[in-house]
Amino acid sequence: MKTRHLTATLALGSVAALALAGCASGNQAEGGSGDGGDKGTITLGFLPSWTDGLSTAYLLEDQLGKLGYTVEMQTLTEAGPLYAGLAQGDVDIYPSAWPELTHADYMDKYGDDIEDLGAYYDDAKLTMAVPSYVDIDSIDQLQANAARFDGKIYGIEPGAGLTKQTQEVAMPGYGLDGLELVTSSTAAMLTELDNAIAAQKDIVVTLWRPFWANDAYDVKDLADPQGLMGDPEALHFLGTSGFAEKYPDAAELIAGIQLDDAQYGSLEDLVVNEYGEGKEADAVDAWLEQNPDAFSTQRD
Repeated sequence: MKTRHLTATLALGSVAALALAGCASGNQAEGGSGDGGDKGTITLGFLPSWTDGLSTAYLLEDQLGKLGYTVEMQTLTEAGPLYAGLAQGDVDIYPSAWPELTHADYMDKYGDDIEDLGAYYDDAKLTMAVPSYVDIDSIDQLQANAARFDGKIYGIEPGAGLTKQTQEVAMPGYGLDGLELVTSSTAAMLTELDNAIAAQKDIVVTLWRPFWANDAYDVKDLADPQGLMGDPEALHFLGTSGFAEKYPDAAELIAGIQLDDAQYGSLEDLVVNEYGEGKEADAVDAWLEQNPDAFSTQRD
């Protein structure tokens, strides 16, 4: 099974409670969630370093606020505590989950206490990528060219499902024993990629789609002829058990959100790059101006 973030055997419920308690205070004011909605409070839990969830969290904050809810934004750094918090009701919504494949282990563990509120994007996938100027086009070419990459593949967080899939499935399956997966963080991987491209050096990194870096950097996905990085999957909004019954209008709105590549790409680019940290609400406003009919079906 694949998980985007697989924490070690911890009492995840306790970890979730501590993580949520530690993160709740700072982001409410930052996210502008104190607008005084009179329908109740909905808590969104997300991982800021995974910008699919960052972007959709602020989109939901805007939309749920317009329905009359007070929205609390709670950030975590690992998916395991987030799923535990969702199952326990400490978090109401996880706004961009990978439950079909990448987070399947978490769904096996917590799925009985989680509601699927709908998929908003249907072609998410894990990849290995190189700059476009690198004359290698497939993962099965990496072993023979390991020296060109200094024997390294640059990855993201050690506990990420992408890391697990790369280490435990793709690398053994393609016989990449001449390469080491270097893990640290998403930011560190992007720094290595940025520096390599600036110097026109060969580099291979682990990436995923949708992710803004695929457009920001001139990179290409390596072909995966054995399919060992996994099949494409959908990105879902997940709710704590009973969410739709408690908040039916919110659940209806969320279920109607579907983004194509252009809509998703522009949302993420505005939130992450053009506006950036602290101006996420402004980025969502700009996106809604560009996509005035995005929620017309829910509002009719």
